[in-house]
Amino acid sequence: MLKKYYFRFFTILVITLSLPISLFLLNKKTHFLEKAYFNLSGSEANIVVDLSSARSFTPHWKYLAQGGEERGAMLTPVISKVNNLEPYYIRIDHIYDFYNPVSRDSGGNLSFDWGMLDLQIKTIQATGARPFLSLSYMPEALSRGTEVDLPYSWDEWKLLVQRTIEHVSGNRGLAIAGVYYEVWNEPDLFGGFKLSGPKNYLTLYTYAEKGARDAQDVLPFAFGGPGTTALYKNWFTDFFDYAQKNDLRVDFYSWHRYSKDVNDYERDIENVSSWITRYPKYVNTQFIISESGHNSENDLGYDTNFSAVHTLAMYAATFQKLPIVFLFEIKDGKGQSKNWGRWGILTNDSFGEPEEKPRYRAIEFLNNFDWKYYPVYGTGTWVKAIATKDASGNVVKVLVVNYDPFLNHSENVEITFDNLPFKNFTFRRTDFLGTTSETEVSISGLNWRIEQFFQANSAAMFELIPR
Repeated sequence: MLKKYYFRFFTILVITLSLPISLFLLNKKTHFLEKAYFNLSGSEANIVVDLSSARSFTPHWKYLAQGGEERGAMLTPVISKVNNLEPYYIRIDHIYDFYNPVSRDSGGNLSFDWGMLDLQIKTIQATGARPFLSLSYMPEALSRGTEVDLPYSWDEWKLLVQRTIEHVSGNRGLAIAGVYYEVWNEPDLFGGFKLSGPKNYLTLYTYAEKGARDAQDVLPFAFGGPGTTALYKNWFTDFFDYAQKNDLRVDFYSWHRYSKDVNDYERDIENVSSWITRYPKYVNTQFIISESGHNSENDLGYDTNFSAVHTLAMYAATFQKLPIVFLFEIKDGKGQSKNWGRWGILTNDSFGEPEEKPRYRAIEFLNNFDWKYYPVYGTGTWVKAIATKDASGNVVKVLVVNYDPFLNHSENVEITFDNLPFKNFTFRRTDFLGTTSETEVSISGLNWRIEQFFQANSAAMFELIPR
């Protein structure tokens, strides 16, 4: 009997000690297989830029998001640095639980005070941007428990949303046109909402939508959701099934995407474009990624060039496929050191003047590409590209990014320019965070081809400047 006991004890001990090692080796094997598949199944680029016609576009990288790292005027110390990036919109969440716009008076009636929220909105406006407000989380005055619980009264939740829109978008309030209102932030995570049962996101959305409908004397605004942690087909179909059945207003559908593989962003776009065809009423719904990055957790890559090149590749991959992709986030929260793998493109001001990280420089680099774009064909698994011409109408600019999440793939990229409008020009290459080189070119025909080498995780801007 004693031998059996010791044998059982020894067996359990061996299994317990070997489990972490097995999991580690399994993770290593999985990572190796992913890398091997990525390399074997990938295709190299053969880029063709068609210069026969240029089309207007709106840069989809001028959308920045700030998480709830701190209460108070978190963006005030970085107004000028953010303004330098020329953002169109800035997204914030926690507008109800951080800024306490609603309370109860002695009689138990709701009372509204927008002072703290107004400070955040005015800071956003000071950067040159408009607000994109995530209607989250449940304020203490309404909640049955914590900030991610249901309200005591759905009618009070409806009224809160109505008053929010009337204050921010109303002619008798801040009178800001074009504000976006997103119902909640990551409801599948914060609150554990489902699409059925007692904690149903559809109920949360329905009463918020009623509040939006009841808003009086307001300027045009956009209303939607759900801002889930990722794109989920069941959330998409159940949401639109319900919206179509109940004739709900849905101006935009939003989700978050964190992935090192920028092709995942393209797959998201392909999926929603296919799924929405089932809902004729909503075929013009705007699709928005309201948070993006390479990792939803802290990651030291956010302090290095890795996140910068990922950002360039992600925006190149989604160019003219998705109208809005919010970069998360603007400023780091407080950590024990200045660089601690937080998502911000700027360091926290508790360590002195906030510093621009490489990802900040990536947005600056993207801002070189504006006015009108040219069609680009032949991008590959690793290499993505954007082509534009500047406001003068003369200079052709091409962004080429070679991004490999495994930091391995280099490539000689062939670039062909078709229908060139000039025959003598300066060809200039400016490497991201690097040097600039030039050469003079003369051609006799309408097309020109060149090959350029890219190290793993590198990017460059090419300019064709007529002379």
